[in-house]
Amino acid sequence: MSNIPLMPKATAVWLVDNTALTFEQIGDFCKLHPLEVKGIADGEVAQGIKGLDPISTGQLSRDEITVAEKNPDRRLKLLESKVRLPEQKKRRGPRYTPVSRRHDRPNAILWLLRNHAELKDAQIIRLVGTTKSTIQSIKERTHWNSAQLSPMDPVTLGLCSQIDLDLEVQRAAKDRPATAHEDRGATLLPADVTTGHDEIDEAPKGRESLDLETVFAKLGGSKKNENEDDDED
Repeated sequence: MSNIPLMPKATAVWLVDNTALTFEQIGDFCKLHPLEVKGIADGEVAQGIKGLDPISTGQLSRDEITVAEKNPDRRLKLLESKVRLPEQKKRRGPRYTPVSRRHDRPNAILWLLRNHAELKDAQIIRLVGTTKSTIQSIKERTHWNSAQLSPMDPVTLGLCSQIDLDLEVQRAAKDRPATAHEDRGATLLPADVTTGHDEIDEAPKGRESLDLETVFAKLGGSKKNENEDDDED
């Protein structure tokens, strides 16, 4: 909470007129210079300002003023308000576009549609301050000035900042990661798959089949020789 009373000069006027506080005490409480408080007392400052009672507004208590009047070194303390006002949230309306730049918005919309097709209509509306019907008419080429439109960067036109544009593009990219992955198409298998353990495992099998064929061939040859020897006998 701020330690400055509501309407400081009006409060100082009331304290000067209704209390015996020193100029230093009133100046410290109202955040005014003591000479300015003296000017209020002399009628040279704050002429025409109506005094504001800090007691009725809950900023000071009568007891606090009474104690301070008896002790010039005492400083007045602002009472804490018993009413808690919620913080007002800033309403984010459509982006304001200067009148001199409004005729460039269709060109900026066309540029965004061509260069960042992933952006949603709501994002384009936030960037250049347009309407959904205008975006739709430019998409369908039914805009009244479609023949004369030429794509122009909204950042160059001053309709939005580069930071805002990059932020919206990043948001749009996060919304469609799966689609981007599907469009990559077929890819080659990794090298560790094609040159991995399967190749090593196949080599002994090949050698084993080769060794068996050699053994059978030798066995067949030996049997043939034995048969020839029997025939000779």
